[in-house]
Amino acid sequence: MGESVETLEQRVAAHGRHWAEQFRAARERARSGTGFVVNGVLSRMIGMTLEASGCEAAVGARCVLVDHEGSRAEAEVVGFSGNSLLLMPTAPLHGMMPGARVIPTSKVFEARIGPDVLGRVLDGTGQPLDDAGPVPGEHRIRLTPRMINPLHRAPIREPLDVGVRSINALLTVGRGQRLGLFARSGVGKSMLLGMMTRYTSADVIVVGLIGERGREVQEFVAQTLDARARRRAVVVATPADYPPLERVHGALLATAIAEYFRDQGRHVLLLVDSLTRVAQAQREIALSIGEAPVSKGYPVSVFAKIPQLVERAGNAGQRGGSITAFYTVLTEGDERSDPIADAARAVLDGHIVLSSVLAESGLYPAVDIEASISRAAQSITTPEQRKLVQKFRQLNAAYAQNRDLITVGAYARGRDALVDEAIQHWPAMIEFLCQDTDQAVSFAESVAALGALFKRGAGAENAA
Repeated sequence: MGESVETLEQRVAAHGRHWAEQFRAARERARSGTGFVVNGVLSRMIGMTLEASGCEAAVGARCVLVDHEGSRAEAEVVGFSGNSLLLMPTAPLHGMMPGARVIPTSKVFEARIGPDVLGRVLDGTGQPLDDAGPVPGEHRIRLTPRMINPLHRAPIREPLDVGVRSINALLTVGRGQRLGLFARSGVGKSMLLGMMTRYTSADVIVVGLIGERGREVQEFVAQTLDARARRRAVVVATPADYPPLERVHGALLATAIAEYFRDQGRHVLLLVDSLTRVAQAQREIALSIGEAPVSKGYPVSVFAKIPQLVERAGNAGQRGGSITAFYTVLTEGDERSDPIADAARAVLDGHIVLSSVLAESGLYPAVDIEASISRAAQSITTPEQRKLVQKFRQLNAAYAQNRDLITVGAYARGRDALVDEAIQHWPAMIEFLCQDTDQAVSFAESVAALGALFKRGAGAENAA
């Protein structure tokens, strides 16, 4: 005897609910990375941008590309358009064909980290560039950790000795301060960074060489870092020929490594060379996925990336660690019309300008005291030091404004007392600013030399 119509309808409904539950469970397994994963297809590749259809993944997740011959490559989700994912490769994709499988993963980038990472040279993926074997580490760090509550940050109250006399005395740097190093090419930027890595009093040094020439990376590691600095330093290098995504990851990884040591209560000196190259790499990524430029060819995401990177440095809370960061900014051409220089000045706690005029005259490090400022110096220096700095700045500005008249002999002594004093002290001031690259000058020695400079000048004037 056949089933009734009502019973048949109930069985069909039950089967429908069963398959609906199975389908929902399958989607959840695919999204969570357990069970099977729905693969997509590489449908488009224009420039550096890949487009995958038929799969789902979150922004920032990694995808594995497998071509018909079994070759594998990795890419990261940087956006989506309609039902398609927009990917950016983390390595060159030579030989990848249309129709390659795109396998989404739920993983984001993580790098191994531990105390043994000191002394190593890594690329933007955390893999070693030196020949010292795999990178040991019992911990894993992400490129973008959670943000720090600004009310939980410790204030800047202590100076950091960087070993450079002019910076220690006249542009005093505080632990946890973020400064920009503004310079054109060929004015001794790398020389100054090398002096700070060798002579700083920081516990750990993290150097991010972003977008530099491969030759400069090799020279910095082999020549600039001495044996003592190398033992407490980590270098993250992503040269100019690396994909733009890996160059951005290099800056993020260097910052994440600095955060790891800061959270252990260590005082870290972070050097990122350069912030301009990071912005240029982010511009390449943004323009490739269709973002519109808004200022000098830079899209909005570039100006959002700079404060996100810079704000991760600084002092921690109760653990007592700190990240004192220097970000180099390239200022080729008119600096006032450079949007990256303007954006950096707005979010940094000061800037040190290297002058090409001083460098051409043979003064190294070529720090332009008149154009430089440390916004934290007021709270970490003594009243006596601040008076000496103010006097140095006044005399330096007075001499600079009358340099042409003084040089040609058109200035007559007695016209202006301040200019007369500037002329009297000028040779000693130039001597104070100059420093050999193999000479370390501590913070206490720098301040003492600044005080002795004017005492020596006053004694010479009285003797005359």
